[in-house]
Amino acid sequence: MILGDTPRRQRVSKLVAWGHWFALSNIIIAICIASIYVFNSGMPDTAIGMLYLFSNWFSHIAFLTFVGFILVVLPQCYLLPNVKVVKVLSSVFAAIGLALLAFDALLYTKHGLHLSLGSVEVIRNETRSAMASFTWQQWSYLCLLFIVWLSLQLIIANALWQRVERLQKQRVGLPILTFFVICFVSSHGAHIWADANLYQPIVKQDDMFPLSYPATAKTLMSKYDLLDIQSYQRRKELQLSSPFQSANYPADPVYCGINEQASVVVLISTEPGELGHLGSALLLNNYTQHYDISADQASARFSALYGLPSLYRSALEKRRPVPLDLTQKLGLETFVYSSATLPEGVRSLQLEWPEFLQKVTTDSPKLAIGFVDEKQLNVLLAGELHQRNMLLLTQMRPNQQVNLLTNFPLPQDSGPSSHEDILPTLMDLVQCNAPAINYSTGQSLLNKERNWLVSNSNSKLVLVEGQQKIEVDGQGNYKITDLSSGQQVAEKLNMSRLSQGVKHLSRFSTQR
Repeated sequence: MILGDTPRRQRVSKLVAWGHWFALSNIIIAICIASIYVFNSGMPDTAIGMLYLFSNWFSHIAFLTFVGFILVVLPQCYLLPNVKVVKVLSSVFAAIGLALLAFDALLYTKHGLHLSLGSVEVIRNETRSAMASFTWQQWSYLCLLFIVWLSLQLIIANALWQRVERLQKQRVGLPILTFFVICFVSSHGAHIWADANLYQPIVKQDDMFPLSYPATAKTLMSKYDLLDIQSYQRRKELQLSSPFQSANYPADPVYCGINEQASVVVLISTEPGELGHLGSALLLNNYTQHYDISADQASARFSALYGLPSLYRSALEKRRPVPLDLTQKLGLETFVYSSATLPEGVRSLQLEWPEFLQKVTTDSPKLAIGFVDEKQLNVLLAGELHQRNMLLLTQMRPNQQVNLLTNFPLPQDSGPSSHEDILPTLMDLVQCNAPAINYSTGQSLLNKERNWLVSNSNSKLVLVEGQQKIEVDGQGNYKITDLSSGQQVAEKLNMSRLSQGVKHLSRFSTQR
């Protein structure tokens, strides 16, 4: 018998007790490492969401660590009851496991992915990049860092072994176990409720932690008439994962030639005043079915520069918009002005106001985009800017209908447009014939194929078609507004169009 002799039984018993305290120590360390996921995902904006976050954070990470203890440490205590061997092997496994957790956290922060077969290609590319750029000193530092990390595990293991009898007398094991069990049960119970009600502050946390599979019970609840499964499916179809953490952008490679002699200027007013009077004064064409769907000006700037809704800001703001990168590389000078902070991917194209003013008023080929205030707009339009360049002028007024003025003709009565249509229109003006569907959710105003538009305003899905504006919130509740009267109307949703709209917005997302 393995436990046949008393000294062996005592040693095994002490090792098992030590293993529990060693696991608890690593649970605490793992919870600290897992804070990287939490702080890089953003905090929920509701109390229920916050309670779920902390209970899920503590219980899930504790569960993963404890499973490691059961699979790795506990068998050693019975099969290899040699104190030194068990402490060394357990420390090695703990150091490797926590290092993998830290690597996964960094991978999630940068790419929105966890360690899995699906992330192999990303990891391979990152490894190649690291190996190509790392010097032997940096590799030495990494090895030294792991040695320090392993040494810390050995120090913890030895310290616990020397104090295991004293720790057992504290009788804190049951309260600690109870705490983690309550967190585990409450988090899964809360997720069952949230999944059934599509409660976004909880549901959108599903992919935050590695190896996370929160409990659901839709089939069981529908069996006992606790959930209308058809209503649930309808509401789920209208859900938007906001924001998307990763994107397949562009959907396909963007290839085209351009007119290197083109001169196109886009001016977007950052102030709320009406622009209609400028149309008459400068003899510009005024199109009144243009909308700023964005929830704020930062989102509006992103939509105008990337041709995408703000759902993609988190995933793409560090990357340069593909069309602007294309025009710059093909020899058409491309630059942007804004007094406010622009997405990181566009900052290499950003100019200060004096340089922007000088370049935009120079009679030379260019693609210029300026986010200007009223004074700057008046300075620009006082000259012959609208006579020497193809000009598109609009403004930012979140969640409102705005003016769209141009000095070139656009098809009349072709349906509503939004800031997401600006970039495809610019590409059409510089004679790039690459399909807009590869890089934008908008469409060229010179050649529109849809007579409706869809976007998001924070967590709301917004669809404009004809004289109706439809807003659907994160819970599937909707409001239909008549644009001509501004009054809310009681009509049924066009589910086919809304489902089409959600698919259209999510086309670049890798999360659906």
